[in-house]
Amino acid sequence: MDEIKQLVADIKEKKLKPIYLLMGEETYYIDKLSDYIEDHVLNEEEKGFNQMVLYGRDVTVEDIVGQAKRYPMMAEYQVVIVKEAQDLSRTIDKLVDYAKNPQPSTILVLNYKYKTVDKRKAVYKTIKKTGVVFESKKLYENQVADWIRRILAPKSYTITPKAAQMLVEFLGNDLSKISNELDKLQIVLPKDSQITPEHIEENIGISKDYNNFELRKAIGARDVLKAQRIVKYFAENPKDNPMVVTVSLVFSFFSQLLQVHGLADKNPRNVASAIKINPYFVDEYLVALRNYPMKKVSANIATLREFDVKSKGVGSNAVPQGDLLKELLVLLMF
Repeated sequence: MDEIKQLVADIKEKKLKPIYLLMGEETYYIDKLSDYIEDHVLNEEEKGFNQMVLYGRDVTVEDIVGQAKRYPMMAEYQVVIVKEAQDLSRTIDKLVDYAKNPQPSTILVLNYKYKTVDKRKAVYKTIKKTGVVFESKKLYENQVADWIRRILAPKSYTITPKAAQMLVEFLGNDLSKISNELDKLQIVLPKDSQITPEHIEENIGISKDYNNFELRKAIGARDVLKAQRIVKYFAENPKDNPMVVTVSLVFSFFSQLLQVHGLADKNPRNVASAIKINPYFVDEYLVALRNYPMKKVSANIATLREFDVKSKGVGSNAVPQGDLLKELLVLLMF
């Protein structure tokens, strides 16, 4: 976030570089930075003659260099944005000569998504010297809830821990998808609102009662009836609740619980820090700690490994997902 803020601040102050290589698995920040350059470097009158958007699948590196070497018309800069530049991965090395001596009046932006340019290559090293290389890395899922809170804060919104967790559980660590859903919520909710599980359920369609988060909580509390109700709901809605995701999240829960068992200091703050969770959720782990001794936790992890394979169709092709989940529940809780 700090690197993003600094890049935006530099662009705002016209401290521009001739080449921006925006690369990495997380596309959200690549799009945000590229869009910011597209919207703010030139004014509307200048854009007609001096701003060009190209697509990697439609052009060659030679085309890009030819465009970049043009001079701006009645403006200080021209902006050349290459979207989907990863489609040029086999020929990107040909850009090295231009990168050694880039046109100072051209701002060349390369959106190189889902992968990175090999850092050992001359083209990477050269662009890093003469321009900017920004690598956008995927956040781990345990970092996403905090990211949600941070991007909402400047817009005068807050979110409850459970609501944030519901989004993460449903959308994973895809920041673009999460951002889109948050934008929808901000349209229907007034500023200074706190986003709740009810808002998520009403506007996004994620059930606040029947989800993997609530299932893990029920299993941890050994609340058999609640866990059975959730599993029944999952069995009736398998497309919205794929078993492979459920098994993965419950596995993560018991793996973290095993870590908690091994802690000498089980103070809530220490537990939250050790297993990297929001302190709001610590009580659920402490309840599960009392219900599942270390030996049972280890056995459950082994069981979940077995069902992870089954959830992917190995050795269980004829068994409905709902039946597998019910069997798993029995093995975990008894």
